[in-house]
Amino acid sequence: MKIGHIDYLNLLPFYQFLKKKGIKVKSSYPAKINEWFENGKIEAAFISSIKAKNQKCFPVGIAAKKEVKSVLVCPGIGDDFESATSNVLAKILNTKGKVVIGDKAFREKNCQDLAKLWYEKYNLPFVFALFCVNKKYEKYEKLIKEFIKTKQKIPYLTLKKYAESLGISYKEAKEYLDKIIYYNLGWREKKALKIFWRKANELTKHRKTASS
Repeated sequence: MKIGHIDYLNLLPFYQFLKKKGIKVKSSYPAKINEWFENGKIEAAFISSIKAKNQKCFPVGIAAKKEVKSVLVCPGIGDDFESATSNVLAKILNTKGKVVIGDKAFREKNCQDLAKLWYEKYNLPFVFALFCVNKKYEKYEKLIKEFIKTKQKIPYLTLKKYAESLGISYKEAKEYLDKIIYYNLGWREKKALKIFWRKANELTKHRKTASS
């Protein structure tokens, strides 16, 4: 198996699941994972929602309701080079500032939470990535279903060490994984994805019109 892995806290449960099964991964940040997936260097991964449209994906992703805490717009200017979806989301929501995603976002202050802004506007959760495949569909389908059905238990010391590296407490890290991030997608998440894809398309068309 050739699996790409986003090396953030939000996918630590998936990483631990694969580790227990002896499955190695190729790790990086979301934009790089997208690139590897498009180039066929990996067979499966949680890829950014903006890139997942029209791909072979399962109803499994990285989602959050009401807030996410790790996808922010902070004082400053510019996109986050690690991101694909969040940069677009910030523009859809017409926010002003610097996009900051992933583990480094836990160290930021005085920021706006993009999942919260999305929820306030659409009363829906937001899906940041989907688990997609470009080879061996049935094999990965079995794997991802097992991940969803099995409650993932991260060893205390593993999570504590990870939390300390981010500058947050064990309690904060556990609450983030237990109460904020989830993976199984239902109709509300699918509706949110459709709205996001439509708004992203409108944004692209508007830019082309403005530049012509």
